[in-house]
Amino acid sequence: MKRKLKNEELDRLEVSEFKVAKKSPIIIVLDNIRSLNNIGSVFRTSDAFLIEKIYLCGITAQPPHNDIRKTALGSTETVAWEYAEHTLEVIEKLKQDGVQICAIEQAENATMLDQFKPQAQNKYAFVFGNEVKGVAQDVVDASDVVIEIPQYGTKHSLNISVSCGVVIWDVFSKLKVSS
Repeated sequence: MKRKLKNEELDRLEVSEFKVAKKSPIIIVLDNIRSLNNIGSVFRTSDAFLIEKIYLCGITAQPPHNDIRKTALGSTETVAWEYAEHTLEVIEKLKQDGVQICAIEQAENATMLDQFKPQAQNKYAFVFGNEVKGVAQDVVDASDVVIEIPQYGTKHSLNISVSCGVVIWDVFSKLKVSS
C-alpha cells in the first residue's frame, strides 16, 4: 500500500531557509502577461525549483494582488521579484551581467527544448510572453537563443504557466544531472 504523505512529512524549507538557500541559475522574465492566475502559477513553480528571481515587465501585474495570491500560495513571499516597465531594458541589463537570454517562442531557427543543453557554469533568463502575442519581437531579436517547446497536437501553443513549468523542469533536471 502507498500512503500519501502529509504536508509536515514533505521536508520543505521554511521561508527563512528558502531565502538563504542556494538558488538555481535560472531567472524568469514575464513579458506583458495578462492573466493574474498565470503570474501566480509562475511564482509557485519558481518556488518549487528555487528560481533565483522573476522579473515582471510591462502590463504584468505585481503582488500583492488577490488573484495572484490564489495561485501563488505564498510564493510571492519567497521568490525574489522585481517590476520593470520595459522588458528590453531588463534583457540588456541581464546580458551585461553575463546571463544567457532565452526567449521561449516559436520562431525560425529555434532550438527545440529537448535539444537545448544548458551548461552548469552559466546563468539563464527564460523570457515568456503575452498570452496572445507571445514574446515581443524586439526581445526575441535581443535574445541569445530562442527555445521552442515541441508540440505534436492540433493547438498552436501552451498556456504560459504550463510552458514555464515545462521549461523550468526540463532545464532544472538537465542542470541537476550535469552537476
